[in-house]
Amino acid sequence: MLPCVDDPVVAGASTVIGGPVGQRAWFRSGWWTPLRVLLVMAGATVLVFGLGTKEHCRSAGWTENNQYFHLCYSDAPPLYSARGLDRGVLPYVTSAADRLAKGVDSAVEYPVLTGLVMWGEAKLVPTLAADDPATAYFDINLVVETACLLGAVALTALTVRRRPWDAALVALCPAAALTLPINWDMLAVLLLAGGMWAWARERPQLAGVLIGLGTAAKLYPVLLLLPLALLGWRTGRLRPVASAAVAGALAWLVVNLPFMLLNFESWATFYRLSQSRPAGFSSVWYLLQIHGYVVLPLNTWASGLTAVLLLAVCALALLAPRRPRVAQLAFLVVAAFLLANKVYSPQYLLWLVPLAALARPRWRDFWIWQTGELLHFVGIWLYLGQYANPNRGLGDIGYTWLVLAHVAGTLWLAAVVVRDVLQPECDPVRADGGEDDPTGGVFDGLPDARTPLAALRPAVPTP
Repeated sequence: MLPCVDDPVVAGASTVIGGPVGQRAWFRSGWWTPLRVLLVMAGATVLVFGLGTKEHCRSAGWTENNQYFHLCYSDAPPLYSARGLDRGVLPYVTSAADRLAKGVDSAVEYPVLTGLVMWGEAKLVPTLAADDPATAYFDINLVVETACLLGAVALTALTVRRRPWDAALVALCPAAALTLPINWDMLAVLLLAGGMWAWARERPQLAGVLIGLGTAAKLYPVLLLLPLALLGWRTGRLRPVASAAVAGALAWLVVNLPFMLLNFESWATFYRLSQSRPAGFSSVWYLLQIHGYVVLPLNTWASGLTAVLLLAVCALALLAPRRPRVAQLAFLVVAAFLLANKVYSPQYLLWLVPLAALARPRWRDFWIWQTGELLHFVGIWLYLGQYANPNRGLGDIGYTWLVLAHVAGTLWLAAVVVRDVLQPECDPVRADGGEDDPTGGVFDGLPDARTPLAALRPAVPTP
């Protein structure tokens, strides 16, 4: 399906070059396949927004004034030294006493696969640069994260083979390119995109392994098991879901168990921090706090809101007139988790980008969401800038409005996805007359099984 025919925004924009492709257009296969074009698009987007916006810090230094007011902050340069990666500290293995002897008082606060990537990148620094190791470390991480983005673009395009151009939403996403160099989140995004691809290819065990590895890099990929379980219940195909869950648990355990046994205290740093951290920047809880409404106990409230939102997704999945697509539910559960979370770092939007492209492949709605994220990207750095220069930083009121723009954008896209679930004729993927669910795998084309909730749903035949 061509975007200039399928998407109203692209069709309107195509008038600049003569309008949408006509019915009698002739295509010749050549070297420039859709996948290769998408990869070039993604690379160009990273060069312009990812590297271009960070160039000031690369040349002028990673000081607070530079990073905040020039919007080029990255966790990589400060953590390179703060976590002892420049002094040979091996995350989850080096003991606390040895870390302190090297002048490092904090363990790596990320799950195992992310910490190992951080360490592996640090091992490359001495061979590439000696005069500015922090910038060299940033550059190495940018290359790794860009490779992960290219992989996620390719996997998204391959997941929906009839609609590869849907992956252009990922390839041409400026907010993704802006936030990609901040941290190491793209590894988990890549692994979850691989899990979606494997599930779509009816390979549940491989999907489970990739989900488990993704969860060993960042926690959120495990959320994909909830939509799979809901749809497995609705279709009566729970065995593949169980197979994926078991494979995922084993993959996670294989990665984590050695480090749990070697140094449990260091390994558990991430999980303890997740439990004990206060309301963090850009969360709804932080907004309430800075305006005088401190919510306590925070873990109870945040967990409760997460549970309520996930229960709402469960009800939607089981009561919708037609079985939802996997990507729709996956987007909704991750969005619910982010909205209720105790912190919202700018790079967390990366978690949603491939899921949004699969759940609602429409440029208008995607850009409404992205506008909110871009406003938040500017707002968080200017807000933090007040700690470096109170005369230039953004105050609480301005920051609040820009965070609310991110929340509103996410809620808009989630609401449109919910509308598509309740009114399948509005779903652009199903409305084109193609597959029932390109990401459905073993669920694709199946009728509903008889469940205790079947009587509550209106009878809608599956085409």
